[in-house]
Amino acid sequence: MSVVLGAGSRRIETPNGVMTTLASPTQGSAGQAVWRVDARPGMVGPVHAFDAELVWTWLDGSAVVELGGERYEVGAGDTMVLPADVSRQMIADAERGFVSIVVAPAGAQVYNPGGVSEPDACDLAPKDAERLVPPWVA
Repeated sequence: MSVVLGAGSRRIETPNGVMTTLASPTQGSAGQAVWRVDARPGMVGPVHAFDAELVWTWLDGSAVVELGGERYEVGAGDTMVLPADVSRQMIADAERGFVSIVVAPAGAQVYNPGGVSEPDACDLAPKDAERLVPPWVA
């Protein structure tokens, strides 16, 4: 058993918000990665996919999730199971943003579904056909 104290949580700031790792293989020796997303108001996340199923639960605020060509409006108390290898994009509420908890298998990799990077992709995003484990999942 491991205890990951709040003060020891790994926080990674991106252009869209803050990812706080609550547990992962390198933080608590967990077999799952669990992280908190604090999305900035009005943020439009990148189009991306994961090679594993992710479970998102919204704690505060709201978002529009574009998943495999469908649009879903979600808010506090809602949970989505996002299947592996399906394109997704998150768009945060313009005034409040959102706060979510996300669970994924250890080692889940993110990638660009079309194999091409977005022109304004941040430094942490996969480049073109690259697949990588985001630092908050590691």
